[in-house]
Amino acid sequence: MTAMLEFDVEAARQVEAVYLTADVVQQRREVVRLLALAAGEAVLDIGSGPGLLATDLARAVGSTGRVCGIDVSDSMLALARGRAVLAGSAPVEYRHGGVDAVPYPDGSFDAAVSTQVLEYVADIRAALAEALRVLRPGGRMLVLDTDWSSIVWHSTDPERMRRILLTWEQHLADPFLPRTLGRQLRRAGFDVAPPQVLTLLNVGYEAATYSGQLIPIVARFVTGRDGWTAADVDGWVEDLQTLGPDSFFSLNRYVFCATKPQ
Repeated sequence: MTAMLEFDVEAARQVEAVYLTADVVQQRREVVRLLALAAGEAVLDIGSGPGLLATDLARAVGSTGRVCGIDVSDSMLALARGRAVLAGSAPVEYRHGGVDAVPYPDGSFDAAVSTQVLEYVADIRAALAEALRVLRPGGRMLVLDTDWSSIVWHSTDPERMRRILLTWEQHLADPFLPRTLGRQLRRAGFDVAPPQVLTLLNVGYEAATYSGQLIPIVARFVTGRDGWTAADVDGWVEDLQTLGPDSFFSLNRYVFCATKPQ
């Protein structure tokens, strides 16, 4: 059974801290590059979170463009709406909306992007159908998601780490979504390019890295589940934070670029 993350104010701030790490900043740059946006285009950010990607998209399409973000979390929407947009960027509009009911008409966008969202979604078919609907013919869709079996995370207690990560997988509808995502995009009606991989790699413990910021998020989620006590989880956290130069973390994220046929 999937427990899912609850994006209350504290969780939203924790996610924002992850997104501000150099690892994820570089990921956003690559996402914008792969979308190959042109000035004046209209872009939809599906699951826009704290609005960092939407802000980058607005800069890419310029003042004549349009960026819309949707999210189901009011806490995330509040963070996004409070984010400044640089001069010369497109206006950014945020609406409350889910992937299965995008609150925009057919053919509204030249491009759509969904990063770290679909792995939370039980009905991928409905989500992709909505994305296809709101794209114009020839419109582009970029999806980025993680296969959590690709994680390599060093610990002095490998068995505890293995069990912690098994509990952590419960926060997703499909922790291994990239394995089937290409097929599901094709079934939805998209033309799909070969996927690409983006690897997050942190060697040596630093709090201001993706893995350093992920630790408290995992800890908050697993505590109280599968018998994990606060003391158990605190021991796991301390182990990782005191590894120093021996800390090692790697995780693969997969990028799928697809096009709506003309």
